[in-house]
Amino acid sequence: MTPRDVALRELRRSAPVLPVVLVIALLALPVPEAGGGEASGGGGTGTVADAASALLVGLCAVHLVRTRRRPLSRTAAVLLGLPVVGITVAACGAASAATGVAGAARYLQIFVLVPAAVLILIRDARHFRVIAWAFVALALWQGALGVRQNLTGTGASYMGEDIRAVGTFGSTDVMGMATVVSYGIVCALALAFRPHAPRQRWTAAVCAALLTVPLALSFSRGAWIATAAACLGVLLLAGARRAGRVLLAGGAAAVVLVAGLGVGSAMLQQRLSSITQVTGTPDQSVTDRYTMWAASADMWRERPVTGVGLKGFPDHRDSHASLALSSGSDTAGAGSGFVRQPLLSPHNMYLLVLGEQGLLGLLTLAGGWAALLVCGLRRWQRRCARPDGPGGPELDCALLACGLLVWQLVDFVYADIGGPSTVLTAVAFGVAAWWAVGSRGAPEEAGAR
Repeated sequence: MTPRDVALRELRRSAPVLPVVLVIALLALPVPEAGGGEASGGGGTGTVADAASALLVGLCAVHLVRTRRRPLSRTAAVLLGLPVVGITVAACGAASAATGVAGAARYLQIFVLVPAAVLILIRDARHFRVIAWAFVALALWQGALGVRQNLTGTGASYMGEDIRAVGTFGSTDVMGMATVVSYGIVCALALAFRPHAPRQRWTAAVCAALLTVPLALSFSRGAWIATAAACLGVLLLAGARRAGRVLLAGGAAAVVLVAGLGVGSAMLQQRLSSITQVTGTPDQSVTDRYTMWAASADMWRERPVTGVGLKGFPDHRDSHASLALSSGSDTAGAGSGFVRQPLLSPHNMYLLVLGEQGLLGLLTLAGGWAALLVCGLRRWQRRCARPDGPGGPELDCALLACGLLVWQLVDFVYADIGGPSTVLTAVAFGVAAWWAVGSRGAPEEAGAR
């Protein structure tokens, strides 16, 4: 069989998930400045990747009609469909019908429709790994651009210098590249434990190590914390001995790079140390974040069950926030001029949902995410846990799914939906859902590649 025949065969076998790969690949394109930013709270105009995600959902619907098969298991239908209740109620309480419809459409896209479509299109571990490598490839591309921006001074502005790595997302979405690179690190680390594929394991391990550089240069404290938590979770699920070896190797490398070779600027060290200074003399960004968190909690106390309505945070912010809140955040660099961005969300997904959707929305959304993680861990226990240590042909799938969920649940403490990279969050939830509540077929053969 010629290499061309092999390539065509692999392409045909991967055909069902190619629409998912297309959505991921389109995030490598430059994002227009109007695409929205980190603080958009789920708003902003749509991107090409968003349009592709709509096409993905449509193709999945056509596939279900043609095959006439049951699309989701009962558990998957409940966990992915439960958020519809809270979203619908909050949409009815929005300031206007147009606002409610727009907000509901965005939430349904990110947390219901796209994850369900991804879950349905993934048929086996091979498809799962194709999407995982697409995550890694996108992260390498965005990370390479981010490192170049830092070295050439063409990134987003940070402390008066254009050195912040943002990839193609621009200065108005400084969390975009950090999110993409974080996903890539988690995926690569999990793929490094794939059984019976030593070449791919080494490739994945090298990719994970390389991606730590652009993640550091993103200066995103929330992404650092979430990535550390997710990687620690992956290592612990992979086995205590493996975790110990990797942590020792990583610690030794960090000591050599930072202490021995002097890698790491004073700005990076200051940003890292600021994580523990949030109660002393925090910078204005931390003050704004805490002030908006308090405002969200106050909105919830005003309407504890249903919240103030979808996309209602900006309208109610000033009446609930203290005078410590600034008028906005400054963005510049990465090809854009100075922009004063309004603070339209609390930078905490849980408090955003609590304030706008109340307890009903928080329980249906966050409760579903927690249930997915529990189901994923239970499936890891059934298929991968062994008396002599974790193993099995699908160990990397289990580690990847649980790692992505841990990353997202931790990151949502410091961020919320908004900006072009949000569609990747939907894909990540779909990938994790496949492992947690998806196909319950026989495990992949140990010798499969």
